[in-house]
Amino acid sequence: MILKMEKFITLTSTVVPLPIENVDTDQIIPARFLKATDKNGFGNNLFADWRYNKDGSPKADFVLNNTQYSGSILVAGKNFGSGSSREHAAWAIDGYGFKVVVSSFFADIFQNNALNNGVLPVVVSVEFLAEIFASVNADPTTTLTVELENQTVTNNTTGKLEIFAINPYKKECLLNGLDDIDYLLSKKDLIEEFEKKAH
Repeated sequence: MILKMEKFITLTSTVVPLPIENVDTDQIIPARFLKATDKNGFGNNLFADWRYNKDGSPKADFVLNNTQYSGSILVAGKNFGSGSSREHAAWAIDGYGFKVVVSSFFADIFQNNALNNGVLPVVVSVEFLAEIFASVNADPTTTLTVELENQTVTNNTTGKLEIFAINPYKKECLLNGLDDIDYLLSKKDLIEEFEKKAH
């Protein structure tokens, strides 16, 4: 079954903090899980080597196993998604239920893969990222609000916000819940009109 992308307008959520820099795609989804060709169940293997012991039991000290933290926003350290270009990393993040990843820097290929799979990567300043981590450490019920139309992310504890950049085409796709094929289909009439004029 092919799942349609959801529209992304505004999201307010608690966050899961992962203050680790240079998290690569092999740490996000280890290579042994790459044989699968569809997205189902990928969230179960997100950060698998950090999340589970060899016997499959959860590691108590990893944030995804800490019941204090939950939500559909992952806040990560600088340079998230580096390494190989596996799309499965975005599948795993989406499959777990994260709709937004906030960091001060993303690897380009990961950023594109995330957008193509309905996950919004939000780049903030180093200072704002540190402030978010501080707020969440002080109070795990801290929330962020991400508004795609205005391209803002707000720390609701401090009231501070930053504007983030996004490719205008990808922004339109996310706002309307369209992947690349859906987008082309949505322009079918315009394409046909152009074809007629071209002949």
